[in-house]
Amino acid sequence: MGNIGNSNTISRAYLDSLLIETRYLNSTFPDTTFHLYGETFSSPVMTGALSHLDHFMFPGAGEAYVKGAALAGAVFWIGMTENDEEMEMYASSGARVIEIIKPYADRERIFEKLRRAEKLGHLAVGIDIDHPFGEDGSPDVVDGLEMAPITTKELTDIVQATKLPLILKGVLSEADAQIALSAGCQGIMLSHHNNRISYAVPPLYLLPRIRQITAGRIPIFVDCEIRTGMDAFKALCLGADAVGIGRPLMNAIKENGADGVRDYLKKANDELRKAMAYTGCTDLGKMDPTVIHRRDFW
Repeated sequence: MGNIGNSNTISRAYLDSLLIETRYLNSTFPDTTFHLYGETFSSPVMTGALSHLDHFMFPGAGEAYVKGAALAGAVFWIGMTENDEEMEMYASSGARVIEIIKPYADRERIFEKLRRAEKLGHLAVGIDIDHPFGEDGSPDVVDGLEMAPITTKELTDIVQATKLPLILKGVLSEADAQIALSAGCQGIMLSHHNNRISYAVPPLYLLPRIRQITAGRIPIFVDCEIRTGMDAFKALCLGADAVGIGRPLMNAIKENGADGVRDYLKKANDELRKAMAYTGCTDLGKMDPTVIHRRDFW
């Protein structure tokens, strides 16, 4: 019972409670082509926004991560880095980069990173709203830098300060989704940030309601316990435009470096394609929520 309040455990259980029905007749070979911010990718399965891989894993882990994403043709999300040179390495890797910025109390640091992201030619940039508080509710401190919650006015200013699409990461309520729209955000990531708070609602539970709010005006991304192509399929059917896989790719890096990341992402996309074929979802514009059923019989 020790994991009863663990948000990852809850999200995993919710994902596994979702069953699919098959629709073979009139189906065809599916197309997983994904369009985002004017560019085209072969899959909506992206990397998660991991941080400090060289520090928490081993030197060269970050380079393997981005090279694997580039080999797979996947959108590459990244969080905090050790220095500017590391971010420059990601930007020059051939992968299309989305950088997630922490909610620094020193707001100028946010704007500095926005300017750097523009200079490096990122695909998009994001602000992480679920990291302002520490374990006791006081200001969080990351790498010696204090964090602070962001107001609607500040979010609007951040959106308007960059020419890049601005994604709000850490949305886990209809309220924050509404604010994201009002502030002009051009994407949201549903996430509880790897069990940032216990008993968090699974992102997929809220996904259909948040999709109603956004009504297709901005893309919705989802992470947290997305591990396979079948997980991705369920998220896409329920309203996500794309998903992020993070921690499983850390194991892939350990096992086989960049090739491990590439192979994991390719396998996930193959699993997604299979699920689409078996359910008559012929392309990403035809993902059907009615093929998903919540298990209630055991």
